[in-house]
Amino acid sequence: MTRLACFYVPMFVLAARLRSEPDLLHEAVGIVEGNGSNAHIVAATRRARKKGIQPGLSLAQARTLLPKLIARGRDAECERTAQEALLEVAETFSPRVEDAGEGVVFLDVTGMERHFSDFGSGESGVGSRSDEENLDSPLSDPRHPTPDTHHSELRLARAALRACDAISLPARVGIAASKLAARVAAELPKSPTVVAAGEEATFLAPLPLTRLSPELEAAAMLQRFGLASIGDLAKLPESEIASRLGEVGRELHWAARGIDPRPLMPRPLPPEFREGMELEWPLVALEPFLFIANAALDRLSKRMEIQGFACKRLEFTLTLDPEGYDARGIDLPAPTRDVKTMLTLMRLDLEKTPPGAPVVGFSFVAHPDRPRRAQLSLFGPSAVSPEKLATTIAKLVSILGDGRVGMPTTVDGHLPERYAINVFSPPPPPDMKRTPARARGLLAVRTFRPPIPIEVTTREAEGDDMQIASIRSLANEISDPRPPTPNSRSRIEAGAKVEIGGTVRICSGPWRIEEGWWSDRPDIREYWDVELERGGVYRVFRGGAKWFVDARYEM
Repeated sequence: MTRLACFYVPMFVLAARLRSEPDLLHEAVGIVEGNGSNAHIVAATRRARKKGIQPGLSLAQARTLLPKLIARGRDAECERTAQEALLEVAETFSPRVEDAGEGVVFLDVTGMERHFSDFGSGESGVGSRSDEENLDSPLSDPRHPTPDTHHSELRLARAALRACDAISLPARVGIAASKLAARVAAELPKSPTVVAAGEEATFLAPLPLTRLSPELEAAAMLQRFGLASIGDLAKLPESEIASRLGEVGRELHWAARGIDPRPLMPRPLPPEFREGMELEWPLVALEPFLFIANAALDRLSKRMEIQGFACKRLEFTLTLDPEGYDARGIDLPAPTRDVKTMLTLMRLDLEKTPPGAPVVGFSFVAHPDRPRRAQLSLFGPSAVSPEKLATTIAKLVSILGDGRVGMPTTVDGHLPERYAINVFSPPPPPDMKRTPARARGLLAVRTFRPPIPIEVTTREAEGDDMQIASIRSLANEISDPRPPTPNSRSRIEAGAKVEIGGTVRICSGPWRIEEGWWSDRPDIREYWDVELERGGVYRVFRGGAKWFVDARYEM
Protein backbone atom coordinates (compact mmCIF):
# COMPACT_ATOMS: atom_id res chain seq x y z
CA MET A 1 0.00 0.00 0.00
CA THR A 2 1.19 3.50 -0.85
CA ARG A 3 2.28 5.62 2.10
CA LEU A 4 2.37 9.39 1.78
CA ALA A 5 3.88 11.99 4.08
CA CYS A 6 2.87 15.62 4.35
CA PHE A 7 5.15 18.44 5.48
CA TYR A 8 3.04 21.34 6.73
CA VAL A 9 4.34 24.71 7.93
CA PRO A 10 1.74 26.60 10.02
CA MET A 11 1.40 30.32 9.25
CA PHE A 12 3.72 29.87 6.31
CA VAL A 13 3.87 33.56 5.34
CA LEU A 14 5.14 34.38 8.84
CA ALA A 15 7.57 31.45 8.98
CA ALA A 16 9.05 32.41 5.61
CA ARG A 17 9.64 35.98 6.77
CA LEU A 18 11.18 34.93 10.09
CA ARG A 19 13.46 32.54 8.22
CA SER A 20 14.92 35.54 6.38
CA GLU A 21 14.95 37.74 9.51
CA PRO A 22 15.68 35.43 12.46
CA ASP A 23 16.29 38.41 14.75
CA LEU A 24 12.51 38.99 14.81
CA LEU A 25 11.74 35.49 16.07
CA HIS A 26 10.99 36.60 19.65
CA GLU A 27 9.49 40.00 18.77
CA ALA A 28 5.89 41.10 18.28
CA VAL A 29 5.67 40.87 14.49
CA GLY A 30 2.67 41.05 12.20
CA ILE A 31 2.64 40.17 8.50
CA VAL A 32 0.61 42.71 6.56
CA GLU A 33 -1.08 42.33 3.18
CA GLY A 34 -2.44 45.25 1.19
CA ASN A 35 -1.63 48.95 1.07
CA GLY A 36 -3.00 52.02 2.78
CA SER A 37 -6.39 51.59 4.40
CA ASN A 38 -6.65 48.07 2.95
CA ALA A 39 -3.60 46.85 4.88
CA HIS A 40 -4.59 44.02 7.22
CA ILE A 41 -2.89 41.38 9.35
CA VAL A 42 -2.59 37.89 7.85
CA ALA A 43 -0.29 36.32 10.47
CA ALA A 44 1.36 37.27 13.75
CA THR A 45 3.94 35.87 16.14
CA ARG A 46 2.95 34.36 19.48
CA ARG A 47 4.06 37.47 21.36
CA ALA A 48 1.78 39.60 19.18
CA ARG A 49 -1.14 37.19 19.46
CA LYS A 50 -0.95 37.39 23.25
CA LYS A 51 -1.67 41.11 22.90
CA GLY A 52 -4.78 40.46 20.82
CA ILE A 53 -3.31 40.72 17.33
CA GLN A 54 -5.29 38.33 15.13
CA PRO A 55 -5.52 37.77 11.36
CA GLY A 56 -8.13 40.00 9.76
CA LEU A 57 -7.43 43.09 11.86
CA SER A 58 -6.53 46.21 9.95
CA LEU A 59 -3.08 47.61 10.53
CA ALA A 60 -4.59 50.63 12.29
CA GLN A 61 -6.54 48.39 14.67
CA ALA A 62 -3.44 46.33 15.38
CA ARG A 63 -1.43 49.48 16.12
CA THR A 64 -4.12 50.54 18.57
CA LEU A 65 -3.82 47.26 20.46
CA LEU A 66 -0.02 47.14 20.26
CA PRO A 67 1.72 50.42 19.31
CA LYS A 68 5.14 48.72 19.19
CA LEU A 69 4.00 46.09 16.70
CA ILE A 70 6.64 45.41 14.02
CA ALA A 71 4.80 45.27 10.70
CA ARG A 72 6.31 43.45 7.74
CA GLY A 73 4.71 43.16 4.33
CA ARG A 74 4.28 39.85 2.56
CA ASP A 75 7.45 39.02 0.68
CA ALA A 76 6.88 36.84 -2.37
CA GLU A 77 10.61 36.19 -2.74
CA CYS A 78 10.94 34.97 0.86
CA GLU A 79 7.91 32.71 0.50
CA ARG A 80 9.14 31.25 -2.78
CA THR A 81 12.62 30.47 -1.45
CA ALA A 82 11.18 29.01 1.77
CA GLN A 83 8.92 26.74 -0.27
CA GLU A 84 11.89 25.62 -2.38
CA ALA A 85 13.88 24.89 0.77
CA LEU A 86 11.00 22.78 2.13
CA LEU A 87 10.84 20.85 -1.15
CA GLU A 88 14.57 20.23 -1.07
CA VAL A 89 14.30 18.75 2.42
CA ALA A 90 11.51 16.48 1.21
CA GLU A 91 13.69 15.35 -1.71
CA THR A 92 16.29 14.07 0.74
CA PHE A 93 13.68 11.55 1.96
CA SER A 94 12.00 10.60 -1.32
CA PRO A 95 12.52 11.17 -5.05
CA ARG A 96 8.74 11.60 -5.56
CA VAL A 97 7.73 14.99 -4.16
CA GLU A 98 4.67 17.10 -4.95
CA ASP A 99 4.55 20.85 -4.41
CA ALA A 100 1.15 21.72 -2.92
CA GLY A 101 2.10 25.38 -2.33
CA GLU A 102 1.90 27.64 0.72
CA GLY A 103 4.06 25.53 3.01
CA VAL A 104 2.56 22.15 2.09
CA VAL A 105 4.56 19.32 0.49
CA PHE A 106 3.54 15.72 -0.19
CA LEU A 107 6.04 12.92 -0.72
CA ASP A 108 5.85 9.21 -1.35
CA VAL A 109 7.55 7.38 1.53
CA THR A 110 6.52 3.87 0.57
CA GLY A 111 9.28 1.54 1.77
CA MET A 112 11.35 4.41 3.19
CA GLU A 113 10.57 3.29 6.73
CA ARG A 114 13.06 0.45 6.26
CA HIS A 115 15.87 2.98 6.54
CA PHE A 116 14.58 3.91 10.01
CA SER A 117 13.92 0.45 11.41
CA ASP A 118 14.98 -0.69 14.88
CA PHE A 119 17.95 -2.64 13.53
CA GLY A 120 20.94 -0.31 13.50
CA SER A 121 18.89 2.86 13.31
CA GLY A 122 20.60 4.54 16.22
CA GLU A 123 17.47 6.62 16.69
CA SER A 124 17.44 8.36 20.02
CA GLY A 125 13.74 9.15 19.85
CA VAL A 126 14.22 12.91 19.93
CA GLY A 127 11.02 14.62 18.85
CA SER A 128 8.06 16.59 19.99
CA ARG A 129 6.39 13.44 21.26
CA SER A 130 7.92 10.45 23.02
CA ASP A 131 7.60 6.85 21.94
CA GLU A 132 5.18 6.16 24.79
CA GLU A 133 2.88 8.98 23.73
CA ASN A 134 2.85 7.80 20.14
CA LEU A 135 2.23 4.17 21.11
CA ASP A 136 -0.71 5.18 23.34
CA SER A 137 -2.21 7.39 20.62
CA PRO A 138 -5.71 6.36 19.47
CA LEU A 139 -4.41 6.75 15.91
CA SER A 140 -2.11 3.77 16.46
CA ASP A 141 -3.56 0.32 16.00
CA PRO A 142 -1.76 -2.23 18.23
CA ARG A 143 -3.57 -5.04 16.39
CA HIS A 144 -1.91 -4.03 13.11
CA PRO A 145 0.05 -6.98 11.71
CA THR A 146 3.26 -4.96 11.27
CA PRO A 147 3.70 -2.68 14.28
CA ASP A 148 7.39 -2.19 13.50
CA THR A 149 6.40 -0.29 10.37
CA HIS A 150 4.49 2.22 12.50
CA HIS A 151 7.51 2.79 14.75
CA SER A 152 9.81 3.16 11.74
CA GLU A 153 7.50 5.72 10.17
CA LEU A 154 7.56 7.69 13.41
CA ARG A 155 11.35 7.74 13.29
CA LEU A 156 11.21 8.87 9.67
CA ALA A 157 8.83 11.68 10.61
CA ARG A 158 11.06 12.81 13.48
CA ALA A 159 14.06 12.88 11.15
CA ALA A 160 12.02 15.05 8.79
CA LEU A 161 11.18 17.44 11.63
CA ARG A 162 14.86 17.81 12.50
CA ALA A 163 15.70 18.44 8.84
CA CYS A 164 13.06 21.18 8.65
CA ASP A 165 14.37 22.74 11.85
CA ALA A 166 17.83 22.86 10.23
CA ILE A 167 16.48 25.22 7.54
CA SER A 168 14.58 27.33 10.12
CA LEU A 169 11.08 26.18 9.13
CA PRO A 170 8.84 24.96 12.02
CA ALA A 171 7.11 22.17 10.10
CA ARG A 172 4.72 19.44 11.17
CA VAL A 173 4.65 15.97 9.64
CA GLY A 174 1.83 13.51 9.06
CA ILE A 175 1.94 10.09 7.39
CA ALA A 176 -1.04 8.20 5.96
CA ALA A 177 -2.19 6.35 2.85
CA SER A 178 -3.96 9.36 1.28
CA LYS A 179 -3.01 12.98 0.82
CA LEU A 180 -6.03 14.30 2.72
CA ALA A 181 -5.40 12.06 5.73
CA ALA A 182 -1.69 12.90 5.69
CA ARG A 183 -2.40 16.63 5.56
CA VAL A 184 -4.98 16.51 8.35
CA ALA A 185 -2.55 14.48 10.46
CA ALA A 186 0.16 17.05 9.80
CA GLU A 187 -2.12 19.90 10.86
CA LEU A 188 -2.61 18.44 14.34
CA PRO A 189 -0.83 20.39 17.11
CA LYS A 190 1.15 17.35 18.26
CA SER A 191 3.58 16.25 15.61
CA PRO A 192 4.52 13.86 14.13
CA THR A 193 1.34 11.83 13.67
CA VAL A 194 1.09 8.54 11.79
CA VAL A 195 -2.28 7.13 10.67
CA ALA A 196 -2.16 3.34 10.57
CA ALA A 197 -2.65 1.75 7.18
CA GLY A 198 -6.33 1.15 6.42
CA GLU A 199 -7.52 3.48 9.19
CA GLU A 200 -7.79 6.65 7.06
CA ALA A 201 -11.59 6.63 6.89
CA THR A 202 -11.87 6.08 10.64
CA PHE A 203 -9.39 8.86 11.28
CA LEU A 204 -11.25 11.33 9.02
CA ALA A 205 -14.81 10.41 10.07
CA PRO A 206 -15.24 12.74 13.10
CA LEU A 207 -13.68 15.77 11.37
CA PRO A 208 -15.84 18.63 9.99
CA LEU A 209 -16.55 18.84 6.27
CA THR A 210 -14.45 21.98 5.89
CA ARG A 211 -11.37 19.78 6.21
CA LEU A 212 -12.14 18.24 2.82
CA SER A 213 -11.71 21.39 0.77
CA PRO A 214 -11.76 24.69 2.66
CA GLU A 215 -11.55 26.76 -0.54
CA LEU A 216 -14.69 25.22 -2.14
CA GLU A 217 -18.33 26.00 -1.34
CA ALA A 218 -19.26 22.34 -1.68
CA ALA A 219 -18.70 21.79 2.04
CA ALA A 220 -21.25 24.49 2.90
CA MET A 221 -23.74 22.92 0.51
CA LEU A 222 -23.24 19.52 2.11
CA GLN A 223 -23.90 21.06 5.51
CA ARG A 224 -27.22 22.39 4.19
CA PHE A 225 -28.04 18.79 3.30
CA GLY A 226 -27.71 17.97 7.00
CA LEU A 227 -24.22 16.46 6.88
CA ALA A 228 -21.97 17.50 9.77
CA SER A 229 -18.83 15.39 9.44
CA ILE A 230 -16.67 13.64 6.87
CA GLY A 231 -17.97 10.31 8.16
CA ASP A 232 -21.55 11.32 7.34
CA LEU A 233 -20.50 12.02 3.75
CA ALA A 234 -18.62 8.73 3.42
CA LYS A 235 -21.74 6.74 4.41
CA LEU A 236 -23.80 8.11 1.49
CA PRO A 237 -23.84 6.46 -1.94
CA GLU A 238 -21.27 7.87 -4.32
CA SER A 239 -23.74 8.11 -7.19
CA GLU A 240 -26.15 10.27 -5.19
CA ILE A 241 -23.42 12.75 -4.28
CA ALA A 242 -22.14 12.86 -7.87
CA SER A 243 -25.65 13.48 -9.25
CA ARG A 244 -26.07 16.55 -7.06
CA LEU A 245 -22.54 18.03 -6.97
CA GLY A 246 -21.04 16.63 -10.15
CA GLU A 247 -17.43 15.55 -10.46
CA VAL A 248 -16.43 17.75 -7.51
CA GLY A 249 -18.81 15.82 -5.28
CA ARG A 250 -17.43 12.51 -6.53
CA GLU A 251 -13.87 13.59 -5.63
CA LEU A 252 -15.01 14.79 -2.19
CA HIS A 253 -16.67 11.44 -1.56
CA TRP A 254 -13.48 9.60 -2.50
CA ALA A 255 -11.44 11.82 -0.20
CA ALA A 256 -13.91 11.19 2.66
CA ARG A 257 -13.35 7.44 2.23
CA GLY A 258 -9.55 7.88 2.37
CA ILE A 259 -9.02 7.54 -1.40
CA ASP A 260 -7.04 10.14 -3.33
CA PRO A 261 -9.02 11.40 -6.35
CA ARG A 262 -5.73 12.43 -7.98
CA PRO A 263 -2.38 10.64 -7.75
CA LEU A 264 0.80 12.20 -6.44
CA MET A 265 2.23 14.58 -9.05
CA PRO A 266 6.05 14.65 -8.60
CA ARG A 267 7.73 17.89 -9.56
CA PRO A 268 10.81 18.05 -11.80
CA LEU A 269 14.09 18.79 -10.09
CA PRO A 270 14.99 22.51 -10.29
CA PRO A 271 18.25 23.36 -12.09
CA GLU A 272 19.23 26.01 -9.55
CA PHE A 273 18.92 27.26 -5.96
CA ARG A 274 17.38 30.65 -5.15
CA GLU A 275 17.37 32.95 -2.14
CA GLY A 276 16.28 36.56 -1.80
CA MET A 277 14.09 39.08 -0.05
CA GLU A 278 12.60 42.53 -0.28
CA LEU A 279 14.12 45.18 1.98
CA GLU A 280 12.12 47.50 4.19
CA TRP A 281 14.33 50.50 3.43
CA PRO A 282 16.57 51.38 0.46
CA LEU A 283 20.26 50.67 1.03
CA VAL A 284 22.89 53.03 -0.37
CA ALA A 285 25.99 51.66 1.44
CA LEU A 286 27.77 48.40 0.69
CA GLU A 287 28.34 47.11 4.24
CA PRO A 288 24.65 46.92 5.30
CA PHE A 289 23.83 45.09 2.09
CA LEU A 290 26.66 42.59 2.58
CA PHE A 291 25.46 41.97 6.14
CA ILE A 292 22.03 40.92 4.85
CA ALA A 293 23.53 39.08 1.87
CA ASN A 294 25.72 37.02 4.21
CA ALA A 295 22.66 35.50 5.89
CA ALA A 296 21.04 34.74 2.52
CA LEU A 297 24.21 33.10 1.20
CA ASP A 298 24.46 31.05 4.39
CA ARG A 299 20.94 29.71 3.82
CA LEU A 300 21.83 29.01 0.19
CA SER A 301 24.96 27.12 1.24
CA LYS A 302 23.06 24.95 3.73
CA ARG A 303 20.47 24.05 1.09
CA MET A 304 23.18 23.01 -1.36
CA GLU A 305 24.90 20.99 1.36
CA ILE A 306 21.69 19.05 2.02
CA GLN A 307 21.52 18.12 -1.68
CA GLY A 308 25.26 17.40 -1.93
CA PHE A 309 25.92 20.27 -4.36
CA ALA A 310 28.27 23.25 -4.46
CA CYS A 311 28.00 26.58 -6.26
CA LYS A 312 29.70 26.82 -9.66
CA ARG A 313 28.17 30.13 -10.76
CA LEU A 314 26.48 32.76 -8.60
CA GLU A 315 24.03 35.17 -10.18
CA PHE A 316 22.46 37.99 -8.22
CA THR A 317 19.86 40.55 -9.22
CA LEU A 318 19.49 43.82 -7.33
CA THR A 319 16.11 45.55 -7.29
CA LEU A 320 16.74 49.29 -7.58
CA ASP A 321 14.77 52.24 -6.24
CA PRO A 322 12.42 53.51 -7.64
CA GLU A 323 12.49 51.00 -10.50
CA GLY A 324 14.87 48.86 -12.49
CA TYR A 325 17.17 45.90 -11.92
CA ASP A 326 20.90 45.29 -11.89
CA ALA A 327 21.76 41.70 -12.87
CA ARG A 328 25.27 40.30 -12.39
CA GLY A 329 27.02 36.94 -12.51
CA ILE A 330 30.18 35.51 -10.95
CA ASP A 331 31.84 32.36 -12.27
CA LEU A 332 33.62 30.51 -9.50
CA PRO A 333 36.88 28.75 -10.41
CA ALA A 334 35.77 25.60 -8.61
CA PRO A 335 32.48 24.48 -7.02
CA THR A 336 32.37 25.70 -3.42
CA ARG A 337 29.95 26.22 -0.54
CA ASP A 338 32.18 28.66 1.35
CA VAL A 339 30.08 31.72 2.22
CA LYS A 340 33.06 34.00 2.86
CA THR A 341 34.47 33.27 -0.57
CA MET A 342 31.21 34.04 -2.37
CA LEU A 343 30.72 37.17 -0.27
CA THR A 344 34.26 38.38 -1.06
CA LEU A 345 33.73 37.91 -4.79
CA MET A 346 30.44 39.77 -4.54
CA ARG A 347 32.09 42.62 -2.64
CA LEU A 348 34.81 42.99 -5.27
CA ASP A 349 32.26 43.01 -8.07
CA LEU A 350 30.10 45.65 -6.38
CA GLU A 351 33.11 47.80 -5.49
CA LYS A 352 34.31 47.65 -9.08
CA THR A 353 30.94 48.60 -10.61
CA PRO A 354 28.49 49.87 -7.96
CA PRO A 355 24.77 49.92 -8.77
CA GLY A 356 23.44 53.22 -10.01
CA ALA A 357 20.61 53.54 -7.46
CA PRO A 358 19.64 52.46 -3.93
CA VAL A 359 18.85 48.76 -3.47
CA VAL A 360 15.41 47.71 -2.19
CA GLY A 361 15.64 43.96 -2.81
CA PHE A 362 17.84 41.19 -4.10
CA SER A 363 17.73 37.66 -5.47
CA PHE A 364 20.58 35.12 -5.49
CA VAL A 365 20.69 32.20 -7.93
CA ALA A 366 23.29 29.47 -7.39
CA HIS A 367 23.94 27.12 -10.30
CA PRO A 368 24.89 23.82 -8.66
CA ASP A 369 27.62 21.39 -9.55
CA ARG A 370 29.07 18.36 -7.84
CA PRO A 371 31.99 19.31 -5.58
CA ARG A 372 35.32 17.73 -6.28
CA ARG A 373 35.87 14.49 -4.45
CA ALA A 374 39.03 12.54 -3.81
CA GLN A 375 39.67 9.19 -2.22
CA LEU A 376 42.31 9.73 0.45
CA SER A 377 45.04 7.10 0.64
CA LEU A 378 45.59 5.07 3.78
CA PHE A 379 49.32 4.52 3.24
CA GLY A 380 50.22 7.16 0.66
CA PRO A 381 51.06 10.84 1.17
CA SER A 382 48.41 13.17 2.51
CA ALA A 383 46.17 14.76 -0.10
CA VAL A 384 44.56 18.19 -0.07
CA SER A 385 40.86 18.29 0.73
CA PRO A 386 38.95 19.11 -2.50
CA GLU A 387 36.61 21.44 -0.59
CA LYS A 388 39.49 23.40 0.96
CA LEU A 389 41.32 23.51 -2.37
CA ALA A 390 38.26 24.93 -4.14
CA THR A 391 37.85 27.56 -1.41
CA THR A 392 41.52 28.57 -1.63
CA ILE A 393 41.37 28.89 -5.43
CA ALA A 394 38.24 31.03 -5.21
CA LYS A 395 39.92 33.33 -2.67
CA LEU A 396 42.98 33.67 -4.92
CA VAL A 397 40.72 34.63 -7.82
CA SER A 398 39.04 37.26 -5.66
CA ILE A 399 42.45 38.76 -4.87
CA LEU A 400 44.28 38.39 -8.21
CA GLY A 401 41.37 38.66 -10.65
CA ASP A 402 39.96 36.50 -13.43
CA GLY A 403 42.39 34.71 -15.71
CA ARG A 404 45.28 34.86 -13.23
CA VAL A 405 44.75 31.62 -11.35
CA GLY A 406 44.94 28.19 -12.93
CA MET A 407 47.24 25.47 -14.17
CA PRO A 408 49.50 26.07 -17.20
CA THR A 409 49.16 23.47 -19.91
CA THR A 410 50.80 22.96 -23.26
CA VAL A 411 49.05 23.74 -26.52
CA ASP A 412 49.22 21.51 -29.56
CA GLY A 413 51.84 23.34 -31.63
CA HIS A 414 55.57 23.60 -32.38
CA LEU A 415 56.38 27.05 -31.00
CA PRO A 416 57.72 26.81 -27.43
CA GLU A 417 55.95 29.92 -26.12
CA ARG A 418 52.48 28.53 -26.74
CA TYR A 419 50.56 27.69 -23.52
CA ALA A 420 47.12 27.96 -21.94
CA ILE A 421 45.77 28.49 -18.43
CA ASN A 422 43.17 25.89 -17.51
CA VAL A 423 41.25 25.10 -14.34
CA PHE A 424 43.58 23.94 -11.58
CA SER A 425 42.98 20.22 -11.29
CA PRO A 426 46.08 18.47 -9.94
CA PRO A 427 46.45 14.72 -10.37
CA PRO A 428 45.91 12.55 -7.30
CA PRO A 429 48.97 11.67 -5.21
CA PRO A 430 50.55 8.24 -5.65
CA ASP A 431 49.11 5.33 -3.72
CA MET A 432 52.36 4.71 -1.84
CA LYS A 433 55.28 6.85 -0.77
CA ARG A 434 58.23 6.12 -3.01
CA THR A 435 61.89 7.06 -2.63
CA PRO A 436 62.88 9.19 -5.63
CA ALA A 437 65.33 7.41 -7.91
CA ARG A 438 68.63 8.98 -8.86
CA ALA A 439 68.53 10.66 -12.25
CA ARG A 440 71.12 12.26 -14.45
CA GLY A 441 71.59 15.96 -14.00
CA LEU A 442 69.60 18.18 -16.33
CA LEU A 443 70.16 21.80 -17.21
CA ALA A 444 67.59 24.31 -16.10
CA VAL A 445 66.47 26.82 -18.71
CA ARG A 446 65.49 30.39 -17.96
CA THR A 447 63.14 31.51 -20.72
CA PHE A 448 62.93 35.19 -21.71
CA ARG A 449 59.42 36.41 -22.39
CA PRO A 450 59.25 38.29 -24.62
CA PRO A 451 62.40 37.16 -26.45
CA ILE A 452 65.29 39.66 -26.35
CA PRO A 453 66.24 41.16 -29.74
CA ILE A 454 69.96 40.79 -30.59
CA GLU A 455 72.42 41.57 -33.36
CA VAL A 456 74.25 38.54 -34.78
CA THR A 457 77.51 38.29 -36.76
CA THR A 458 77.87 35.12 -38.82
CA ARG A 459 80.70 33.43 -40.68
CA GLU A 460 80.76 30.91 -43.47
CA ALA A 461 81.38 27.26 -42.64
CA GLU A 462 82.04 24.19 -44.70
CA GLY A 463 79.51 23.67 -47.46
CA ASP A 464 76.45 25.89 -47.30
CA ASP A 465 76.25 25.91 -43.50
CA MET A 466 76.40 29.08 -41.47
CA GLN A 467 77.90 29.57 -38.02
CA ILE A 468 77.33 32.35 -35.49
CA ALA A 469 80.48 34.32 -34.73
CA SER A 470 79.22 36.78 -32.11
CA ILE A 471 76.03 38.19 -30.60
CA ARG A 472 75.17 41.53 -29.03
CA SER A 473 71.93 42.57 -27.39
CA LEU A 474 70.22 45.55 -28.95
CA ALA A 475 68.91 46.64 -25.55
CA ASN A 476 71.62 48.43 -23.58
CA GLU A 477 70.94 46.73 -20.29
CA ILE A 478 68.91 43.76 -19.12
CA SER A 479 67.86 43.41 -15.53
CA ASP A 480 68.60 40.07 -13.90
CA PRO A 481 66.56 39.78 -10.68
CA ARG A 482 68.00 36.38 -9.69
CA PRO A 483 69.59 36.07 -6.26
CA PRO A 484 73.31 35.19 -6.28
CA THR A 485 74.19 31.48 -6.19
CA PRO A 486 77.54 30.00 -5.16
CA ASN A 487 77.78 27.96 -8.39
CA SER A 488 76.92 30.85 -10.69
CA ARG A 489 79.71 31.21 -13.22
CA SER A 490 79.11 34.92 -13.79
CA ARG A 491 78.77 35.78 -10.05
CA ILE A 492 75.99 38.29 -10.71
CA GLU A 493 74.74 40.22 -7.71
CA ALA A 494 71.01 40.37 -7.08
CA GLY A 495 69.32 43.10 -9.11
CA ALA A 496 72.49 43.85 -11.11
CA LYS A 497 72.43 44.98 -14.73
CA VAL A 498 73.87 42.52 -17.24
CA GLU A 499 74.44 42.55 -20.97
CA ILE A 500 74.15 39.56 -23.27
CA GLY A 501 76.88 39.60 -25.87
CA GLY A 502 80.34 38.47 -26.85
CA THR A 503 82.24 36.17 -29.13
CA VAL A 504 80.76 32.73 -29.68
CA ARG A 505 83.08 29.86 -28.75
CA ILE A 506 80.86 26.94 -29.77
CA CYS A 507 77.76 27.00 -31.95
CA SER A 508 75.30 24.16 -32.55
CA GLY A 509 72.38 24.24 -34.97
CA PRO A 510 70.21 25.10 -36.72
CA TRP A 511 67.00 23.31 -35.74
CA ARG A 512 64.20 24.48 -37.96
CA ILE A 513 60.56 24.95 -36.84
CA GLU A 514 57.77 25.83 -39.23
CA GLU A 515 54.20 26.50 -38.17
CA GLY A 516 51.25 27.93 -40.00
CA TRP A 517 52.60 27.24 -43.46
CA TRP A 518 49.03 27.15 -44.72
CA SER A 519 48.28 30.69 -43.53
CA ASP A 520 49.17 34.08 -44.98
CA ARG A 521 51.78 34.69 -42.27
CA PRO A 522 53.65 31.45 -41.56
CA ASP A 523 56.11 31.35 -38.65
CA ILE A 524 59.48 29.90 -39.70
CA ARG A 525 62.33 29.82 -37.17
CA GLU A 526 65.88 28.49 -36.92
CA TYR A 527 67.24 27.76 -33.44
CA TRP A 528 70.91 27.60 -32.29
CA ASP A 529 72.61 26.87 -29.00
CA VAL A 530 75.67 29.11 -28.49
CA GLU A 531 78.35 29.26 -25.79
CA LEU A 532 80.17 32.56 -25.33
CA GLU A 533 83.86 32.81 -24.63
CA ARG A 534 83.31 34.83 -21.46
CA GLY A 535 80.76 32.30 -20.20
CA GLY A 536 77.09 31.64 -20.65
CA VAL A 537 75.11 29.27 -22.85
CA TYR A 538 72.09 30.69 -24.70
CA ARG A 539 69.39 29.56 -27.06
CA VAL A 540 68.92 32.00 -29.96
CA PHE A 541 66.70 31.89 -33.02
CA ARG A 542 66.17 33.71 -36.26
CA GLY A 543 62.69 34.62 -37.41
CA GLY A 544 62.75 36.20 -40.83
CA ALA A 545 65.51 38.83 -40.81
CA LYS A 546 65.54 39.33 -37.01
CA TRP A 547 67.43 37.51 -34.26
CA PHE A 548 66.35 36.92 -30.66
CA VAL A 549 67.63 35.33 -27.45
CA ASP A 550 65.00 32.83 -26.40
CA ALA A 551 66.51 31.34 -23.22
CA ARG A 552 69.62 30.90 -21.09
CA TYR A 553 70.88 27.56 -19.76
CA GLU A 554 71.56 27.66 -16.03
CA MET A 555 74.81 25.82 -15.26
